Amino acid sequence: MNESTQLSDLFLQGQEEEALKYVQDFLESHSHEQLYGELLTPAMYRIGELWEQNEISVAEEHLATAVCDFVLSATELRNKDKDGRKKAMIFGPEGEEHYIGLKMVAAMFREEGYDVRYMGPNLPLDSALELAGDWQPDVVALSGALAHRLPVLKTYAEAFSKVDSNPAVLIGGRAVTLSSFADLRIKGAVVVRELGALREWIRTGKGSNDDTFSTG
Repeated sequence: MNESTQLSDLFLQGQEEEALKYVQDFLESHSHEQLYGELLTPAMYRIGELWEQNEISVAEEHLATAVCDFVLSATELRNKDKDGRKKAMIFGPEGEEHYIGLKMVAAMFREEGYDVRYMGPNLPLDSALELAGDWQPDVVALSGALAHRLPVLKTYAEAFSKVDSNPAVLIGGRAVTLSSFADLRIKGAVVVRELGALREWIRTGKGSNDDTFSTG
């Protein structure tokens, strides 16, 4: 049994302290980026697949998500330098209920010194645009868990590409990893397929390669 499978089992069993210890031990020899990309993401993808296959109940999926949320919050790093910080607004579109991936994205932006407004999942477009108009973010990051969310993600991305502050619009999540390149051509948006590519974009404004990063 690999590490992410072991961790997902702890999530499903509601073992908060054991899961936290497991992650803390992992961090002794790995970075937070590796934690998000190599451990937490595949653990939660497995849980999502088990739910889709009716092998676990909605209650078990919610329990696992709550334990993952606890672990993620308990181990997050923050860069406390507040001088001249760029601003990132991070959320899921209306109808999107998954949020663990969003929290990992928010954590990565905070580590890199951004002022982050994490708005959670299921944010209506009008409310999101209103906040963006007031706060003027440099980056807007959206995430979708299921492939059928792509049309909604495209609608949001196109709307934010017209915001006066001209923020960079990033799109990611499991929906992106399950979709073909042709499905992801979104005008004015950057598609990020995995967390390593996100880190590369945050630091350089560029993608590492065409397999993990594309522009609409």
